[in-house]
Amino acid sequence: MKKIGFIDYYLDEWHANNYPKFIKDAAGDEFEVAYAYAMIDSPKGGLTTDQWCEKYGIQRLNTIDEVVEKSDCIIVLSPDNPEMHWELCQKPLRSGKRVYVDKTFALSKEVAANLVKIAEESGTPFFSTSALRFADELKDVKRENIAFINSRGPDNFEIYGIHQLEPIVILMGSAVKRIMAIGSGKYASMVIEFDGGRRAVMSHFGWTGIDFNMIVCYEDGSVKSIPQMSNYFPNFIKELCDFFRTGEIKAKHDETVAIMGIIEAGHKALKTPGVWVEV
Repeated sequence: MKKIGFIDYYLDEWHANNYPKFIKDAAGDEFEVAYAYAMIDSPKGGLTTDQWCEKYGIQRLNTIDEVVEKSDCIIVLSPDNPEMHWELCQKPLRSGKRVYVDKTFALSKEVAANLVKIAEESGTPFFSTSALRFADELKDVKRENIAFINSRGPDNFEIYGIHQLEPIVILMGSAVKRIMAIGSGKYASMVIEFDGGRRAVMSHFGWTGIDFNMIVCYEDGSVKSIPQMSNYFPNFIKELCDFFRTGEIKAKHDETVAIMGIIEAGHKALKTPGVWVEV
């Protein structure tokens, strides 16, 4: 049985709470979340690190060094605080062990590129992605000659933008040029331009019952409608376990860096609606 170590900003959050069971359901006794480290206790009134470890039967470790040393594989969490990934990833990405970094990887293209550089120079296999990359409906979508994508989803750009950007970039590629905010009020909407003048529009509708979906339009006039995204989390966990098993990286680093560049430029664009911002 391979031992997985968690490294988190604080542990009582949805991903840390659910990944142990998800992994067990997907891989049985092949993997076990055995160790956990958190920089702080929950700042939201949740369980302390000690309480969380007791509840989930996972050994608390007091340093990142201990997690890196004892674990066969590592998951760096902090899904809602990606600004902490630079600090939390330094030792894992130099370890040579297989590492998954939870979404969102970074808040700037520069930080993302520098983290990738650390891992590549250290020979550390890793990837970072939104689970939406693995939706059933995306598996057979043709990726050549896409001219335009219209994507929509729930919540807001800051937290959930990654979940629309991941499918957009895997379909349209990482050669992104610029982004413009075109929404109104709390309903963020962005137009993203790729090389060759290809564009994608992504829109957020809060928690209004809108789920993830998109329309993919091709240069020949054909259209692919994707009315929903399904099974993405179970598929993601299976792919994660396969990565820990084989070392096969499941998300290209150039795509990850491109997505973080879009997110960085997108935050700037939201402050200046109607103005193009270079990625």
